[in-house]
Amino acid sequence: MASSKISGSAIKGFANASSYDTHRPSYPSEAVDDLLAKLQVRGIKNARIVDLGAGTGKFSQLLAARDEHFDVVAVEPHEEMRKECAAKKLDGVKVVDGVANKVPVETQSVDAVVVAQAWHWFATDEALEEIYRVLIPGGNLGMIWNVEDYNAPKSWQPRTTWEATMKDIMWSYDDQHPRFRHEQWRQVFDKQLSSNPFTIQAADPLFSLPLGEKSVEFVYWLHPEAIWDRFRSLSQIAVLEGGELSSVKDKVFAAMNAPSVEKNDNGDLPLHGRVFYAWTSAIPGAPLKNGG
Repeated sequence: MASSKISGSAIKGFANASSYDTHRPSYPSEAVDDLLAKLQVRGIKNARIVDLGAGTGKFSQLLAARDEHFDVVAVEPHEEMRKECAAKKLDGVKVVDGVANKVPVETQSVDAVVVAQAWHWFATDEALEEIYRVLIPGGNLGMIWNVEDYNAPKSWQPRTTWEATMKDIMWSYDDQHPRFRHEQWRQVFDKQLSSNPFTIQAADPLFSLPLGEKSVEFVYWLHPEAIWDRFRSLSQIAVLEGGELSSVKDKVFAAMNAPSVEKNDNGDLPLHGRVFYAWTSAIPGAPLKNGG
């Protein structure tokens, strides 16, 4: 994750970077391939890509494994997450300290910026302007999230009762820090088309609208312990301790072990969710507020 200032919730919630990297999922290859096509870098040898808010390098790892031999700059301000990413020693990936409103790359030097599981942390005008600065004219911005049913917006209906119970638990520990499920991450783009007597921002949007959007449903069969590890890696649950953490764990396992819950012969449960991704392109020649 990256922002002008890392929130205390994020610093503490992502402190166990190794656990995060172990238990958080990667992204389906077909979704990654499609997003890269939308960003016009699929098949482009040595295209330069910024992985902004790279975390432990989940997405950078996928970029490094591709045949395009991308030149990747993984930008991450959280020290423990950044160390975890750097320890992977990914081919073609330079891991750097940086924030979303001060990306440490040259102006108009990047073909695409990708934000995986992080845009909601820093969806601000300043970040959007900085992304515009580093992109080549007409370059592209992509955002992607893995969204389990239990961590989804309230308007998304969970596909099982036990996942609905886990979703209720998740929302009961909402800490008011914006995440994908709050559905606020679009607002910074929508503001480009808003105007009032005190602003003329609508006259000069930086990125094309409407956003391209796509979601693909997934089902993973996981053991209850693995589901709990994944659930606990979420930052607002990761900060819990002692009796409060034990209480949440008891509730989660009670939901997963209910008699009506479907399990396979190995005792695994079907974990449902969606991969959601969005993309947009920088409008060449748009003026920046800071004069860039």
